[in-house]
Amino acid sequence: MVKNAFISLIPQEEKKENRGSVEFQVLSFTNKIRRLTSHLELHKKDFLSQKGLRKILGKRQRLLTYLSNKNRVRYKKLTDQLDIREPKKR
Repeated sequence: MVKNAFISLIPQEEKKENRGSVEFQVLSFTNKIRRLTSHLELHKKDFLSQKGLRKILGKRQRLLTYLSNKNRVRYKKLTDQLDIREPKKR
């Protein structure tokens, strides 16, 4: 299952008690976003899925904002692992 592949990114000692952690929630939302994106490439007029995708994107954005304000190192590590932010071009 795809969820198990994402869970393996979290260190072993944190798996058992931190399934509700910010990192795990972002992993879960990222998985859903990728599935919905591939679905919407085939079904362009599926407006309910588009609405669901926008809601999930907003939730993930709020969690990432919270994490970046709380602990910048964990935020950077998570975004690097998931490859969900573009590096700043200078």
